[in-house]
Amino acid sequence: MNLLTPGFGLLIWTLLAFLVVFFLLAKYAWPTIINGLREREQSIASSLETAKRVQAEMTQLKSENEALLAKAREERAQLLKEARETKDRIIAESKEQAKMEANKIMVETQAAIQAQQMAALTEVKNQVGKLVIEVSEKVLRKELGNKAAQEAHIKGLVDGVKMN
Repeated sequence: MNLLTPGFGLLIWTLLAFLVVFFLLAKYAWPTIINGLREREQSIASSLETAKRVQAEMTQLKSENEALLAKAREERAQLLKEARETKDRIIAESKEQAKMEANKIMVETQAAIQAQQMAALTEVKNQVGKLVIEVSEKVLRKELGNKAAQEAHIKGLVDGVKMN
């Protein structure tokens, strides 16, 4: 039972040892430990503050990136729209120019056809005129084979010209 109920001397020496250790710890160890804990607390607090600041900056950068991305998409859509309009305009201009060229070629072709038609008509008229002259000459030679008939015919023509 001695272990459960210590003696008075043991209690005093234990108390004295405890007070010496307590005094030494309070004088030398606890200020260092407390300063270390304060520094650790401050570094944790500053780390948390830095993390919050970085998180806020990341949120701001994310929103700026989203805005830039939206703006880039809008500009891309605008560029595509302008490209389509330019393509349509160029196609329309090309079609119009092709129509004008086709009309010009048709006009020139029609003019050439009419010129060739007129030339062919003139040629036909000339040939018909020559043919008429040849036929008339042959008919007149045959009919006006004698001199009296020729003079009667000429007199009839002269009378006809005087009346007109």
